[in-house]
Amino acid sequence: MRIDHIALWTHDLERLRAFYELYFGAVAGPRYQNPHKQFSSYFLRFDSGARVELMQRPALGLAANGPAAGYAHLAVAVGSESGVDQLTARLARDGYAVLDGPRRTGDGYYESVVADPDGNHIEITV
Repeated sequence: MRIDHIALWTHDLERLRAFYELYFGAVAGPRYQNPHKQFSSYFLRFDSGARVELMQRPALGLAANGPAAGYAHLAVAVGSESGVDQLTARLARDGYAVLDGPRRTGDGYYESVVADPDGNHIEITV
């Protein structure tokens, strides 16, 4: 058994697709639309074969502030500590929130945490 993909709801499908393509090298498949359900999505594929589905509907609610049960973060391995530093600095320069790090965690990981345009946490690690 394997996890096939994770999915994220968004209010702005094109903005989130462009963010993951630009900063994380994702390749989007064709846009899927179901007019009957007022649903649109993209599957994003990463070099490793991992996939993220971005989904949009007009009647999405807003997420509550602070941690809650459910989705916590998406972790992306970039291959080196300098890669973590460089991507984190690039995202910060481009105006995205760096929520933590780069730092070495108590369990030995080297990582940073940034927010995507919708506020979803992305852990950038080696």
